[in-house]
Amino acid sequence: MNDLKYLFAYTVPLATLVSVLSTGLLTFAAPIYTFIFIPVLEMILSDYDQKYSPAQKEKRLNNFLFDFLLYLNIPFVFGLLGYGLFVLSTNTYTTTEYVGIILSLGILLATNAINVAHELGHRKTQFERTLSKLLLMPCLYMHFYLEHNFGHHKNVATPLDPATSKVNQTVYHFWIDSVLRQYRNAWAIQFKLLKQQNKMFFSLKNDMLWYSLIQPAYLFLIYFFLGGFALKVALIVGVISFLFLETINYIEHYGLQRKKLPSGRYERVQPHHSWNSNHYIGRIVLYELTRHSNHHFKASKKYQVLENISDSPQLPFGYPSSILLAFVPPVWFKIMNHRVPNGKVDLPQAA
Repeated sequence: MNDLKYLFAYTVPLATLVSVLSTGLLTFAAPIYTFIFIPVLEMILSDYDQKYSPAQKEKRLNNFLFDFLLYLNIPFVFGLLGYGLFVLSTNTYTTTEYVGIILSLGILLATNAINVAHELGHRKTQFERTLSKLLLMPCLYMHFYLEHNFGHHKNVATPLDPATSKVNQTVYHFWIDSVLRQYRNAWAIQFKLLKQQNKMFFSLKNDMLWYSLIQPAYLFLIYFFLGGFALKVALIVGVISFLFLETINYIEHYGLQRKKLPSGRYERVQPHHSWNSNHYIGRIVLYELTRHSNHHFKASKKYQVLENISDSPQLPFGYPSSILLAFVPPVWFKIMNHRVPNGKVDLPQAA
């Protein structure tokens, strides 16, 4: 029964449904739930730490329930997104109500689309990797699959990684830098893979070319069936979702760097190269993403067996609270800079 705690991940879709079905203040149900209710719960509930024995890990890895809980996000995400776009394109709302519903749909994609895509993108089966790319499509961030798996996990906590933020770099500067460099890096990774496979640019193996066709086709279908306003909303919702992703990247690696060895290579990725958060509600809503130190130490490890690494750098707050703090750079710097290992000495500064 304890494993059913991950059903809590569906509370964000539920809050989004409330937003889409409502008017007035309740159109902000998902933002209120995510950034007020969850942080309050995390202050009340104590962190829960558990180490799994080899036998327990094996049992959890062989339990299909954990995979099914991920797969179930696909009908929830696309059903809610499609219904939300339909409602917004056929009903009339106040400006504030439009903002509430659009924010809610963006949060839905950030938590139950991109986050689940991240988990599935590390899986070994083609089926699960395809589901990962499918979930990234409405977020307009399909290239994340390539850059994250072949770039970020290799270059994390080095200047080569766009998704590693620097000390005193604002989240707004990071958004621009990371979004542009990750897209550029994804193409560079794709060209390298094509060269290794002796494939031409116009090849079925060119994922970036497929992404460049699939995402516009998705947007065209929205325009064809729901009209121009729905298209604009789909674009805005997609941008909101990947900016939330980049904000999470920002807080997950803020100021942390790997040492450069005499050979010119960087030291192996260790748990202390990612910020960890063991706050209970954020953990289960995001399928253990917040146990990020363990994830980066072994990227193939499934979410149900990720463990808290207590001696890794710890975020003082859960992800929702940390995101809000990152939006106010002076407050974020005051809270976080002194926590960064050697952050006052040899880490690069950024505007």
